[in-house]
Amino acid sequence: MRFMVIVKANKDSEAGVLPTTEQFAEMGKFNEELVKAGIMLAGEGLQDTSKGARVKFNGKNREVSPGPFKLTGDTIAGYWVWNCSSLDEAIEWLKRAPFQDGEVEIRQIFQAADFGDSFTPELQEQEKRLGKQMAEYAG
Repeated sequence: MRFMVIVKANKDSEAGVLPTTEQFAEMGKFNEELVKAGIMLAGEGLQDTSKGARVKFNGKNREVSPGPFKLTGDTIAGYWVWNCSSLDEAIEWLKRAPFQDGEVEIRQIFQAADFGDSFTPELQEQEKRLGKQMAEYAG
């Protein structure tokens, strides 16, 4: 099972305060453990919301709002994608993360079987093809 581990933003991340060398080293050590265990598939930190935008959809209308945005409990500062056997395993790994405060959310990523008959074999094949192309581009 794949899980998205969502690191919530805080005052410092929204102010563009970067981690210290020691914090980078601690997180690097943790990420190395995740990779060696075959858990971590991806992970990135995100720039603060002043460097982003939101697009609101309403029928055919598109409304663009440039950042910065009000800091809410849903504002994201970074993420990982992990491959774990269960939510419990993901939780156990996250408990080992070198965070001192804040909140991190874990959400399971959909798999093809979760969508039932509406995700036809043709659509599944398209998804696989796009996945291969994305991997090549990321390469």
